[in-house]
Amino acid sequence: MATKFTGGCLCGSVRYECLAEPITMGNCHCRDCQRATGAAYASGLLVPQSAVTVTGDIKYYNVIGDSGSVVGRGFCPNCGSRLFSKPPIPELMGIMAGSLDDPSGFNPRWIFTQPVPSRGIT
Repeated sequence: MATKFTGGCLCGSVRYECLAEPITMGNCHCRDCQRATGAAYASGLLVPQSAVTVTGDIKYYNVIGDSGSVVGRGFCPNCGSRLFSKPPIPELMGIMAGSLDDPSGFNPRWIFTQPVPSRGIT
């Protein structure tokens, strides 16, 4: 995947740019992610939070994930597109693969099927 990548929500109210390569990319099949996406899994990238610039308003919904940790899910308040996640490690952030302008570089390197430990990726 390119070092710089961009994305946004369905209506265009929220845009983001990341200036770092993803730390990792993957699909999480845990029950919590299934409920959050309404699909068999959630596809995402994990990046340093400091490398991401977001324009527009984000609404976060926090839940206790299957891991037992608080998981924040970031949405566009206008169209409801899920864009981000706040994993238990505050220096990192998750970006939903479906929100990428060019998802062709998404190459999942991990697959979770069980709850993630509290210091892991959610």
